[in-house]
Amino acid sequence: MILAEIGVDMSVFPTAKHFASWAGLAPGNRQSGGKRLKSRITDGNPSLRSVLTQVAWAVSHSKDNDLSAQYHRLARRLGKKKAIVALAHSILVIIYHVLSKNKPDEDLGADYFDKLDTER
Repeated sequence: MILAEIGVDMSVFPTAKHFASWAGLAPGNRQSGGKRLKSRITDGNPSLRSVLTQVAWAVSHSKDNDLSAQYHRLARRLGKKKAIVALAHSILVIIYHVLSKNKPDEDLGADYFDKLDTER
């Protein structure tokens, strides 16, 4: 379904940020006086966005991978639904890099985020 929506030619999108914006999973950027305010994700391709959120729900229930660990870290702070949208954005960026560079994705492991900042 994802490939049917986006195709395999990633040269249409200059960066992963452009691709996320087209898909409707770019984070909102609403500021006033240097303060970040609540905002919504951008409008985009609703069918692709719904498929990616379903994939994100499935990944969040899996174990021992970096995306599941990312979901659980974000869900604690932001809530489950916002964490799912953030995870769908991460999956979309991974898809962009896999299709544009023709390299498979490497799983970083469930303890990847724990290794980043050991002092914290």
